[in-house]
Amino acid sequence: GIDVEVVAKDPHIKGFSVVKRRWVVERTLGWLMLHRRLARDYEALPGNSASMIQIAMIDNLTKRVTDETTPTWRDI
Repeated sequence: GIDVEVVAKDPHIKGFSVVKRRWVVERTLGWLMLHRRLARDYEALPGNSASMIQIAMIDNLTKRVTDETTPTWRDI
């Protein structure tokens, strides 16, 4: 039930080129890396990793909905 669109880099362009909607993926991965347990691959089973990613995304969503900010080491 998921549609995936693979966007490839134009082979005729040399050097840097903007890839469509890549910032969405980069932003999401950045949000996930704020969760300490996901910063390294500690899980032995893929199902455990998927569950931890789901918990992290639920946490991100609830923080956005409630406008809650949790103090972190970056706030010091």
